[in-house]
Amino acid sequence: MRTLVVHNLVSLDGFSAGPGGDLMALPFDPAFDAACAERLRAADTLLLGRTTYTGFRSFWPSVADDPEANPVHREISRRDNEIEKVVVSDTLTPEETEPWRETTEILSRANAHERLAELKQGDGGEILVFGSSTLWNDLLAAGLVDEIHLMVGPVALGDGVSAFVSKPDASLRLLEAPRTWEGSHNVLLRYGVS
Repeated sequence: MRTLVVHNLVSLDGFSAGPGGDLMALPFDPAFDAACAERLRAADTLLLGRTTYTGFRSFWPSVADDPEANPVHREISRRDNEIEKVVVSDTLTPEETEPWRETTEILSRANAHERLAELKQGDGGEILVFGSSTLWNDLLAAGLVDEIHLMVGPVALGDGVSAFVSKPDASLRLLEAPRTWEGSHNVLLRYGVS
């Protein structure tokens, strides 16, 4: 059985984006990149909502071959290019998945829970969710999320997109002591969902 893992950066006051959906209000740093690369190494399926998928598709494909990019970003790009991707969207078309068309499966919202339950029953690495807060909150409410990894950054936004859209019905248990990285003020919290 596979594990569905949500991995996201949040502000100290629980926002996954700033006002107006501004992701750059969050403290992205090399520690966040290293944690993302680590999760990608453990995964063999990347699960995304349309907005996150579109953003990734417009940025990551060419980074693998960019000599100016840092090694961690090149690794993330290589993994993003090769990993199987599942996108939950009622409007995305196959033509809009280039250059990832061969590695992308599009799921309608109506079929997402059933298909993801099937994927979880199979063999393989983690099913990994980056960003996609609407999607993962829905999956959490449906009992499909196994772990939530939140990197908490040292910024209070006061307003923005809340990481959690409602109080989860599930209980969370800490799986490992908060993790830190030298030179970073971000802290990784890893929770199991039961």
